Amino acid sequence: MASSVVRATVRAVSKRKIQATRAALTLTPSAVQKIKQFLKDKPEHVGVKVGVRTRGCNGLSYTLEYTKSKGDSDEEVVQDGIRIFIEKKAQLTLLGTEMDYVEDKLSSEFVFNNPNIKGTCGCGESFNI
Repeated sequence: MASSVVRATVRAVSKRKIQATRAALTLTPSAVQKIKQFLKDKPEHVGVKVGVRTRGCNGLSYTLEYTKSKGDSDEEVVQDGIRIFIEKKAQLTLLGTEMDYVEDKLSSEFVFNNPNIKGTCGCGESFNI
C-alpha cells in the first residue's frame, strides 16, 4: 500500500501561457527540492506517483503517493534527479501542467498549474476538464 505524500491543489491557468515540453509534467525548483526532501527519508521508494481520482464537488482530484516501482502503464518523468510516475488515467489531464510547491503561513502544498482545466471548486481541490 502506498502512502500519501501531502495535500495537492489545482489551479486553472488561463492568463499565462505554459510552454509545451516533451514531458507531460514539469516541476518547479521548489517542487523538486521538496520531493527530494521527502524521498531522502524513504530510501525504499524510487519516486512519486501522480494519479487522479473521482472526488470532490467538481469531479476530479490529483493524488500523490510514494512508489517503489514503475507501473506497466505509468509514464515516467525525470527532472533534476527526481522520478515522477503518472498513472495512465491521469496522463491526459496533466499534459502541459506545471507542478509547484507553495508554502505560506497557513499551509504548504503541491499546486498543479494546469492550462487544460475548465473549472475548479471553491477550495481548489477538485477540477473538471
